Amino acid sequence: MTREENIKTIENYLNALKQKDLSLASFAEDMIFFDPVAGNGNSAENFKAFLSGFLPAINDVRVISHVCEGEFVVTHWEVDAVFGIIPILEKFRIKNGEITEAFGFFDPKPIIG
Repeated sequence: MTREENIKTIENYLNALKQKDLSLASFAEDMIFFDPVAGNGNSAENFKAFLSGFLPAINDVRVISHVCEGEFVVTHWEVDAVFGIIPILEKFRIKNGEITEAFGFFDPKPIIG
């Protein structure tokens, strides 16, 4: 996959969050993920279940920047949600146009209190 294709995969994911439609994102069935709220997890099904709980709280999603090297994309983005604006740094691994790894880093205090 090219740099542009990998970034497009991530932008499709972020657009899926913005549109509140996870079918717009491409996840590998055996993906692994980490999130300060969800902790460690695996499988696209579990990741989508976790994200689905947050979709109603999302007002907007904005990309600040992407850094891409090989199959890795690191994206600095922010979500405008009912909790306020939360800056996020997320590292992704993409294989064959699917997200196989997603590791998100942000301050969870606005969400969990």
